[in-house]
Amino acid sequence: MSETKGGFTLPGESGYEKLTLQLAEKWGADVIRDSDGTVLSDEIVHAGYGIYSTICIIRDHNEWAKKNMDKLQQTFLCTPAAVAEEKELTVSLMESFFAEQFTVNDTEAALKYWEVYDRTVNKKVDREKWSYNKETGTVIIKGITPFHKYTVSFLAYRIWEEISMYNHTTNNWDKEHLMQIDPRYPETQEYMLGWMKNWCETHPDTTVVRFTSMFYNFVWIWGSSERNRQLFSDWGSYDYTVSALALDEFEKKYGYAMEAEDFINKGRLHVTHMPGTKRKADWMEFINDFVISFGKQLIDMVHEYGKKAYVFYDDSWVGVEPYNGRFHEFGFDGLIKCVFSGYEARLCAGVDVPTHELRLHPYLFPVGLGGLPTFAEGGDPTLDAKKYWNSVRRALLRAKIDRIGLGGYLHLVENYPDFCDYIEKVSDEFRLIRSFHDAGKPYTVKTKVAVLHSWGALRSWTLSGHFHETYMHDLIHVNEALSGLPVDVKFISFEDLRRSAYAGQETAESGNGAGGQKGAKCGKNAGGFGILDDVDVVINAGYGGSAWSGGENWKDDAVVTLLTEWVHRGGTFLGVNEPSAVEGYDNYFRMAHVLGIDKDTGARVCHGKWSFEARDREEILPSGATVASKEQLYLTDGKAEVLMADGDKPLVTINSFGKGRGIYLASFQVNLENTRMLYQLIRYAGGEGCSGLYMTDNLYTECAYYPDSRKLVVINNSDCEQTTSIPTEAGVQTVTLAPYDTIFVEL
Repeated sequence: MSETKGGFTLPGESGYEKLTLQLAEKWGADVIRDSDGTVLSDEIVHAGYGIYSTICIIRDHNEWAKKNMDKLQQTFLCTPAAVAEEKELTVSLMESFFAEQFTVNDTEAALKYWEVYDRTVNKKVDREKWSYNKETGTVIIKGITPFHKYTVSFLAYRIWEEISMYNHTTNNWDKEHLMQIDPRYPETQEYMLGWMKNWCETHPDTTVVRFTSMFYNFVWIWGSSERNRQLFSDWGSYDYTVSALALDEFEKKYGYAMEAEDFINKGRLHVTHMPGTKRKADWMEFINDFVISFGKQLIDMVHEYGKKAYVFYDDSWVGVEPYNGRFHEFGFDGLIKCVFSGYEARLCAGVDVPTHELRLHPYLFPVGLGGLPTFAEGGDPTLDAKKYWNSVRRALLRAKIDRIGLGGYLHLVENYPDFCDYIEKVSDEFRLIRSFHDAGKPYTVKTKVAVLHSWGALRSWTLSGHFHETYMHDLIHVNEALSGLPVDVKFISFEDLRRSAYAGQETAESGNGAGGQKGAKCGKNAGGFGILDDVDVVINAGYGGSAWSGGENWKDDAVVTLLTEWVHRGGTFLGVNEPSAVEGYDNYFRMAHVLGIDKDTGARVCHGKWSFEARDREEILPSGATVASKEQLYLTDGKAEVLMADGDKPLVTINSFGKGRGIYLASFQVNLENTRMLYQLIRYAGGEGCSGLYMTDNLYTECAYYPDSRKLVVINNSDCEQTTSIPTEAGVQTVTLAPYDTIFVEL
């Protein structure tokens, strides 16, 4: 049996009462929950545990939905570009889309928002040139230019809720397809409030109502062809929030009309990985206003019945942005986050809410990622659990999480006793780490880091979705590495820098600074740089044009000037891949003068390049660290020190600039060696050296020290036995750890 109790949520299951209660005892659970597709029997409910009940407020209402099909949620869809061979073109609307997921909304209110575009010249086609044939589901376009490309953007009802789709395809659900209703309509709101009241009255034993997000799902658009079934997926997209009613209400509130093209964006959609626009920001604000306002009514009702309200931040976080500064307005008592990776644990831990809970992997499903077996023949759930815990654990050492738990179908563990034993170990380990956080914060280095991108704090610790969905972006790898390092990290936007720059100008112009000198600054942390005043290292990582690199935000001279002066006075700008990249200037990287390196986009093929000799500085770059090669990189003035290269291609450079420096990495992929490299670069940038107190001498291990508890936690991040030594204020501590093991040392 578990040595300690509490802080663990167990998925129970009617028909498996004995198993449920045995494992509740074994894992030290204090809460039992239901899962999608399961119920809890009276024996479980009355066994003395807290009870979580899962609800998805927008689905499981098919009876009402069938009577109110015009109240289903919608989206804009855009047909693939078709080439006109004559002056007339017929476009089939649904030919490319999954007919079980969408149906055309051709009501009069919706039709006014449909748009036909000539994509060759990117101009909207006049309304009188096209017509809709309801019988054939086609749009006929006349009087057009032969051999130009044309698309049709139209509103469509979503007739199969995406999580229901997922469970049918992943967990072999064979029940009725569930639809999702739109709370934007007054009739829907009235129905939902009545349903919520009845639900609370008929579930007296529930202690926590777990909202499966709130109202709007992440965007998941399926195609008609099995060769390209998943056409588009974006966890941060607001495309599923549209309707004729919402668009009308937006225009009344903001004074201008949103159009289909504002969402379709030349067929690319406004993905989270692209810098946002003012119109998109307005729409997001509009949706958040509504979700918070109506969501609070439901949460207040839950509270009136003496229950707590938690939200599951995964199936959809549209309108439930935990870092938009307004999350507290909901009145949630807790946030639950599904985690594969460390950065997801950090995301959860940083939200302004009383209780932070993680749903660990593997879920109790027959299959896991990519359809690979988990609790099925060929699966090894115990090994999966070790690997996932290994990723999450290092983040838990840095930030407090209040609760952990599992999701899915408990009966699947019956034939996996070794898995049950391992979860017992994990639960005890978690509670011990949590107790150290309760006593006080862990040790961190003095060097402070800010991650700069277009979204800033709104997308703290995340991009859009899980790691396996965003692995192609350098920044998610950087975030994952940072999640377990003893470094204070914050996320800032270009708007933060603009405000800081203009505030600094006003300060300099309005009066004297320190020592009577107008606008005087003495070092990067002496004030005058706004959001950067307490920052030592700014990280900017991503492809040019992306939200993560910043795109056209780099055209703002105030941003470039502020960062340049900040580095000159002692800061470090650490760029990865194509940092500060934008076309139209003397350099592709606008911070090339700081970095000492740039990328040739084709304009410099006839120019000479500085030669160099790569200097292998082992104290900064640990053995085994790798950086993927990148073409067209060149040194701007030959002064940057090259630490790693691929032939004549510099891959890691350090450039002195005033009292500060620019550090460049051609790419970054998280692994144990590269995580140590990033940590040592941060320490080096902050003047703390590449080794020091509470830093393991074995990069396959990490540690955290809790001064108030006088506890040192050492973890093995590898699948092999490791011996490591850690300098502490109480002397050097040497320990040997089994694969994936954790050791607790009292100092």
